[in-house]
Amino acid sequence: MFRHSNLSVWIAATVLCLGASPRAASPQQIDYDALGEEAVEVLQLYLRVDTTNPPGNESRAVEFFAQRLEQEGIAYETAESAPGRGNLWAKLKGGDAPGLVLLHHSDVVPADADHWDTDPFSGEIRDGFLWGRGALDMKTLGIEHFMAFVTLHRSEVTLNRDVLFVVTADEEAGGFFGAGWMVENRPEVFDGVGFLLNEGGSGALRDGRASFSVEVTQKVPLWLELTAVGQPGHGSTPRVDSATKRLLRALYRIDTYNFPPRIVPAVDSYFKALAVGADDFWRPHFEDMASTVKDRETLLRLQIDNPHSAALTRNTCSITMLQASSKINVVAPEASAQIDCRLLPDEGLDSFTEKLRRIINDPTIGIRRIMGFTPAVSSSDTELYRAIEKLIAKWYPEAAVIPSVATGFTDSHFFRDLGIVSYGFNPILLPVEEFSGVHGNNERVPVEQVKLGTKMTLELLLDFTRITARRHPGAR
Repeated sequence: MFRHSNLSVWIAATVLCLGASPRAASPQQIDYDALGEEAVEVLQLYLRVDTTNPPGNESRAVEFFAQRLEQEGIAYETAESAPGRGNLWAKLKGGDAPGLVLLHHSDVVPADADHWDTDPFSGEIRDGFLWGRGALDMKTLGIEHFMAFVTLHRSEVTLNRDVLFVVTADEEAGGFFGAGWMVENRPEVFDGVGFLLNEGGSGALRDGRASFSVEVTQKVPLWLELTAVGQPGHGSTPRVDSATKRLLRALYRIDTYNFPPRIVPAVDSYFKALAVGADDFWRPHFEDMASTVKDRETLLRLQIDNPHSAALTRNTCSITMLQASSKINVVAPEASAQIDCRLLPDEGLDSFTEKLRRIINDPTIGIRRIMGFTPAVSSSDTELYRAIEKLIAKWYPEAAVIPSVATGFTDSHFFRDLGIVSYGFNPILLPVEEFSGVHGNNERVPVEQVKLGTKMTLELLLDFTRITARRHPGAR
């Protein structure tokens, strides 16, 4: 359990023990070993901050970062979108080049301790891994951002652009109390911003091959509620047109419908990049996915071998929630279901909903939109993307850097709508099997990757902001 009263003491002790100076003379004098150790210890504490959403309680994370920023002498601002739903931002002032936002969400999904090998909020180090809910999604990246941000400040360097550290609430439930709220209610925070780094891409090690994905767009989430109504009655007297039966027929049609596969430009680029490191079977298929998706057997094999990549070839809908009678012997007057549809980036929400109505083929079924976002793509032809490629080439010369399309959604879409180039990128490299911890059991991250990821994040910032060994304006 997170204990507010011990936080300031722990922070002071950590700084003293690690010998971290609030002022390093220049980037060349940064002690990267000490920085890595500090990042691990700060991440341990952050993982102990329970920000499970629902209910969120992200103001706990705001307090966590606020106290550390105060200790570093960095000004910051905070705002609650609702009680307990805290957001925080801080800025290092720089030159006139478009600013860079380091964004992460502080909320995490629930964790069932009965199915974990350790306390999900322990921040325990075991077998070379740091365990905890949020270790992969996305508190590790948040600490990589934070430690790089404060090191820029400690080093008293001149920046050619503003660098902002932003912590938001509620991403796991759509971001409406976090990034979405800030864009609507604090738009001035993002004045002059041209670039943003967020979650959505990282390094994966598969069959000895390393590759790094940089998320440039994502499938568009469309969450819908389907409702059927009918004559209620006793369970002993089945009805042909009961609400539950109408709903089940509609859901069956959706579940068994094969949405036509098609390859949009962003997905085509993604598969062509994958082809470089693919095996002999998949290489020619990835190079020409427009033809590959016409072969049902090959597409089925892709679904079995790599369901994530297969999901990028078509629109999808998953039936996730059902509700009808609250009593076993009562035929309900109303039945409802919620479905999670993910659309290709060029698909319109309204046009897809109409397609779904035709698939259901029952005008009595009501369809209500719960949530839907707009599609947007960030170009990979930018100075920040090239800086990422340069970074990976230095540390992993054989690794491919792939502009990727995410099947899930992140908060990046809020900022792409503002015209801000937004990339999902984390420089850590993990065996593909470790990604099962995202929203799953035993979420963990290798300790050494936390250290290296922090160092690489700082190197990326040093390169992209064209650091010089002079004091940056606004530091104090």
